[in-house]
Amino acid sequence: MTSRPTDRAGRRQWAGLAVLALPTLLISMDVTVLYLAVPQLSADLGPSSTELLWIMDVYGFLIAGALVPMGVAGDLFGRRRLLLLGAVLFGVASVLAAYADSATTLIAARALLGIAGATLMPSTLSLVRVMFPDPAQRGVAVAVVMTSFSVGTTIGPLLGGLLLEFFWWGSVFLMGVPVMLLLLVLGPLLLPEYRDPAGGRVDPLSAGLSVAAMIGVVYAVKEAAAHGPNGTALLVGSLGLVLGTLFVRRQLTLAHPLLDLSLLRNRVINTSLLTYLLGMFAMGGTQVFIALYLQEVLGLSPLLAGVWMVPASLGTVAGSLMAPVLARRWRPATVITGGMVLASAGFVLLALTGVDDLPTLIVGYLLVALGLSPMITLCTDLVISTAPSRRAGAASALSESGGELGVALGVAVLGSLGTAVYRSRIDGELPEGLPAKATESVRDTLGGAGRIAADLPGDLADALLTAARGALTLGLNLTSATAAAVALATAVWAGVRLRHVPSTPTTAPGRAEGDGKGGGKGETSDTALADRD
Repeated sequence: MTSRPTDRAGRRQWAGLAVLALPTLLISMDVTVLYLAVPQLSADLGPSSTELLWIMDVYGFLIAGALVPMGVAGDLFGRRRLLLLGAVLFGVASVLAAYADSATTLIAARALLGIAGATLMPSTLSLVRVMFPDPAQRGVAVAVVMTSFSVGTTIGPLLGGLLLEFFWWGSVFLMGVPVMLLLLVLGPLLLPEYRDPAGGRVDPLSAGLSVAAMIGVVYAVKEAAAHGPNGTALLVGSLGLVLGTLFVRRQLTLAHPLLDLSLLRNRVINTSLLTYLLGMFAMGGTQVFIALYLQEVLGLSPLLAGVWMVPASLGTVAGSLMAPVLARRWRPATVITGGMVLASAGFVLLALTGVDDLPTLIVGYLLVALGLSPMITLCTDLVISTAPSRRAGAASALSESGGELGVALGVAVLGSLGTAVYRSRIDGELPEGLPAKATESVRDTLGGAGRIAADLPGDLADALLTAARGALTLGLNLTSATAAAVALATAVWAGVRLRHVPSTPTTAPGRAEGDGKGGGKGETSDTALADRD
């Protein structure tokens, strides 16, 4: 059966897709270059290990907490309008981050970047849902958006490494300004506007509860990792769980909830979301240590570290582009499971990486990228394709929330685990005669040993660097081993839960919602969606 011509996207839609790829490209570049900038900003701002983890992942947590309300806001007030508003806010926040003069200021700027990023991503994917009603074309369009994320991870290390060679660490944030200006110029020309005419309203209390609950739980994890289980961690963590419970209860009673929990009753949607979250959890927990390993253990410059991250980035591009092709030949469950098993093998190689073992690191990182990228593309497409078009904003927000929350949790949980391992190892390996202030700095700051060793006598500096390199490598090994177990378990679970989903058809009947001519394959009724297991 073939699609009607009116179902299929034309030149304007494909040109608009190129515009939609811009915010995705930027967000991935912003994350990647920050990993490379860690040693320089650590030397300049002197953040503690806990502050450094907040710098790394407050962005992801604010995105995850704000994506759902922003997705709803886009459905109500206009997805293109919200996208352009987010571009302005992202540009302003990028400048504030670039010129931050303290760790606290940088954390605040990164939080603002997270809120801005939350306005970009749900609008991007929900507009894809509207612009590409044909399932085959939509699968390709989603792959293009996900590939733009991969391209950003490829360009980011190279461009960021080049900037860090000649400029201060804040220059990496300024890359976002011209990209956002281009989006502001081209967006009104090529992108359609879309609202949900039957939409309700954004509930500020629900939005506040979701963000507060997430921050509370994450703070407790970080506090426990930094200082051990204590009363503060228990109190704040418990408060976060209580607020999360209140958030869920409120959604069940509101006429127009911020988070439509009926979407989560669908087996395809909830399985895809959790698979996406767990995959990004595994990846997020190891990326920080990979960047630190390249620079602090192997002693590479930011530019060379960026060059050695390119193979994995190219693997992500290849995996994303191949996903829709593979999904036409095999069921999504087969492709996702196979990819996650491959990623697990990559994590195992990272867990076996030695102190001076670049080849093992590069091959392991490449396998992780090749394995995770098809899962990301297919899970995203399954979520936005299964939900009705009028709830595409909420569905795409859920999808992006899962990914961002996974990365942020990975940095928080696995990053805290790696930090604890680093501290435990470094405490027993520090050379005698090291000044007390230097001992405290090395123990409390990941990636600070090189800066401290530069001011020490030769033998003492060598001993310090040897201890720090061994501790960082062990942190990478244990976080990667944990990630391997998570990826393998997720592969089995997703394979079982999604085994009934058929391969993607090359064409499908139906018309785009909004043209007044009926619905397509993705137009599942609310009742049917709620009733599915």
